[in-house]
Amino acid sequence: MASFSEATVLDVRHWNDTLFSFKTTRDQSLRFRNGHFVMLGLAVEGKPLMRAYSIASPNYAEYLEFLSIKVENGPLTSRLQHIAAGDRILLGQKTVGTLVIDDLRPGKRLFLFATGTGLAPFMSIIQDPDTYERFEKVILIHGVRLVSELAYADFIREELPRHELLGEMVSRQLIYYPTVTREAFKHTGRMTQAIESGSLFADIGEPPLSSATDRGMICGSPGMLKETAALLDAHGFQVSPALGEQGDYVIERAFAER
Repeated sequence: MASFSEATVLDVRHWNDTLFSFKTTRDQSLRFRNGHFVMLGLAVEGKPLMRAYSIASPNYAEYLEFLSIKVENGPLTSRLQHIAAGDRILLGQKTVGTLVIDDLRPGKRLFLFATGTGLAPFMSIIQDPDTYERFEKVILIHGVRLVSELAYADFIREELPRHELLGEMVSRQLIYYPTVTREAFKHTGRMTQAIESGSLFADIGEPPLSSATDRGMICGSPGMLKETAALLDAHGFQVSPALGEQGDYVIERAFAER
């Protein structure tokens, strides 16, 4: 397992019976850009069982944080969901990804479109001071099925605005818009419906999408990626064609093309 290093689990939080997050130690040699993912897993019968996980912690943090679903019969998550503080996991030694703000053209508003655990890379991005220096407004839209799946909601609403270094920028520039599809909530329905109907913009007091001033990042299921990208395309947005090339929006191609 020379291509992998070991990390120690520091903390585990179970949001509900299908979702959990965990923190691990971080090798100081591991460098990444906010929005990147890394291969993560466990040794099973002496062999590494690995999957790609977006890093939820910002690149200046001394630890790494990850958000995961629980799949009862999943080869990895059926085991990973039982980890506890002190356990060891395997980590890849290289981070990659196309979900980075450097590949966006200059703009005024940044829309972060996430469903489920697709929130993870955006957690690192909304804790990046460069995000607020580049954009006047950062609008994080998180769509889930159940209220209990709104991971980090309290952190985003209550703790991040009090952050010693980021708090002022977050309070002034970040708009958080959670929406739920299967339970009663302040905002209900799919995010694409909220955009197309205009209810999203009415709720947050912002003008509708404009490819002239807005930029986007999308992370979620393959179906959600396809639907949201098509919506942006219909509004005149152009996707970043490849890593290192700027566009009006970016997606995580490694996840989208599986």
